[in-house]
Amino acid sequence: MDPISIWLIAVLGVVVAVAAAAVLVVRLAMHGTASHHRAAVLTAAADVIRAVRGRR
Repeated sequence: MDPISIWLIAVLGVVVAVAAAAVLVVRLAMHGTASHHRAAVLTAAADVIRAVRGRR
């Protein structure tokens, strides 16, 4: 297999894994959360995702 193809598949796999993890974090955080706390939970989840991505 061509090295560029392997590299592209690896990058795509990482992107999909990170996106799936972000969705899972938000779903787990929102489960059982009262409606008046949802904005704070979403803000905190966004802060965690930004920190993991290195933007903060």
